[in-house]
Amino acid sequence: MLGRILALTVKEFLALFKDKRSRFVVVIPPLIQLLVFGYAASFDLNHIPYAVYDRDGGYAARELLAHFQGAPSFELVRPIQRQEEIAELIDRRAALLVIQIPPRFTADLVSGRTAPVQVLIDGRNSNSAQIAQSDVSRILTGFNQDWIAQHQLQGMPVSLVTRAWYNPNLESRWFFVSGLVGLLTLVVTMMVTALSVAREREQGTFDQLLVTPLRPVEILIGKAMPGILIGTLEASLVVTLAVFWFKVPLTGGLGVLYSGILLFVLAAVGVGLMISSLAATLQQALLGAFLFLVPAVILSGFATPIDNMPDAVQTLTLVDPLRYYLVILRSVFLEGAGFELLLPQMWPLALIALATLAAAAWLFRHRMS
Repeated sequence: MLGRILALTVKEFLALFKDKRSRFVVVIPPLIQLLVFGYAASFDLNHIPYAVYDRDGGYAARELLAHFQGAPSFELVRPIQRQEEIAELIDRRAALLVIQIPPRFTADLVSGRTAPVQVLIDGRNSNSAQIAQSDVSRILTGFNQDWIAQHQLQGMPVSLVTRAWYNPNLESRWFFVSGLVGLLTLVVTMMVTALSVAREREQGTFDQLLVTPLRPVEILIGKAMPGILIGTLEASLVVTLAVFWFKVPLTGGLGVLYSGILLFVLAAVGVGLMISSLAATLQQALLGAFLFLVPAVILSGFATPIDNMPDAVQTLTLVDPLRYYLVILRSVFLEGAGFELLLPQMWPLALIALATLAAAAWLFRHRMS
């Protein structure tokens, strides 16, 4: 059995790389997209969840926080009672930023001294962090102007101290390029697997496979292996370029990273084989892959933060494997997350991979019968 599967896998590689256009699709477009998106991509932000650690409790602190509550893009997640809650909220992405007001905030302002306010920002999405920092500065400027007008003071009564976690310099390329690992892995894996069976049918060689000693499950595995290997190699290539060309820090372990890569590639291969089993021609397979790729990218959070989407659309993103894969990639790259933190992303991705591969196997047997 292993020998037959190996022979079919070699045959699939030969058929793939013998075609000049197939070689071009596998190698050149991902590199071009990496360079273009790596330098040109950008995001917007209109929803900023934040938490408050008010260690003062005075009327000046309440007045300052009222300015944040009145801002349309800011949403208070919850007040914080202990210092340890700050890291937990940011790690879980429950809050994009935490406002910490020191104990003598009101006393310093009343006595005419400058009072510091600390803002801790999640820097994993550098663009969102920069926009949030700018919005916080604007709100504090408005508070300063109101306080000066009320008390007839000179100078700025409140000073802002900002610290970005996981991306101290707010390099936007760190966020974009780490996400491109997922996007380009999906594109290449989908193209390789979605065209596999459809190409055989269009060339008239699929019927020849059916009369070989290969069983349906062996044909399915042989068709899946090139996608799995090429998807993993493609991800490795983009990770290498991200680290050594774009200087994106890889702070997590390779074991965690490649566990996520393998689960995602299996899910993408399952979707690709489903499309390939249903398509009768290469044109239909390309159209099916395109119809899956565009919604998958849009719903993944790569271009638009998921929190900005309507509730119904956010529910729909739960079946998108790219959503979980992007979180795994960015968590491993930027914050060095391990298996214990990424388990909530790993098990849904594993379920999606199992479901898509099972559906592909059923469709494959159904179409062969």
